Amino acid sequence: MNYVQVGQTLLSPNEAVENGVWTCEHCYFVHAKESDLPFQNWEEEFLSADSTAVLRFWEGFFRIATENPEAYWKQCNVCGRILPFSAFSKHIGWGPLERQMECRSCKGAINAVLNPKRTKQQLQESSVRRRIADLFVESENMAVDIEDLFKRFDSKCFKTGKKLDINQRNTWNIDHILPSKYLYPLNVANAALLSTEANSNKRDMWPSKFYTNNERKNYRSKLGTFVKFQADN
Repeated sequence: MNYVQVGQTLLSPNEAVENGVWTCEHCYFVHAKESDLPFQNWEEEFLSADSTAVLRFWEGFFRIATENPEAYWKQCNVCGRILPFSAFSKHIGWGPLERQMECRSCKGAINAVLNPKRTKQQLQESSVRRRIADLFVESENMAVDIEDLFKRFDSKCFKTGKKLDINQRNTWNIDHILPSKYLYPLNVANAALLSTEANSNKRDMWPSKFYTNNERKNYRSKLGTFVKFQADN
């Protein structure tokens, strides 16, 4: 199977049928409506791409893969496995599939460790601390020029390289390289352009936990001045 990053918008069946071109990584067969079929047990007249039979085959092929969210697969943010949609619990707002970043196996392991340590009061206190942190840095935040940000990152997600549209506000976020949770304000020296999905993955991670060494060096070069990451120390 081939796995493709679909980004923030799932393919419609019609888009997949008309534009889908999937090449097998092993035998290099091209799955597309312009391709003949390789089935040896079919009559030759039904194998040509210009036949109605083949067109109907490809329509069904791409619809099976795209018409329902259940047909999609997702990569677990913890174990790294690529698993069926159903392996992830619901979570509104986390990418187009609206599923959690961790598979249910990893989530079960995480909860087994963390849940006994959490109380209702602790959960409330955590929420309050985050709001207080935001208030502390609010006066230190600086307006970031969005057009300049897109220009600096070539209109691409800094983590995934995905092309982003400045007019589709729900597809991108401004990342605090050093997290606001630890009272680092947002300014030009602490801002990166990320897709919504990549930003959800980063959350409050330190730069060294999310960005590679090369990515952090690349960030400094994009900024044009040396930016010292606390995570480097």
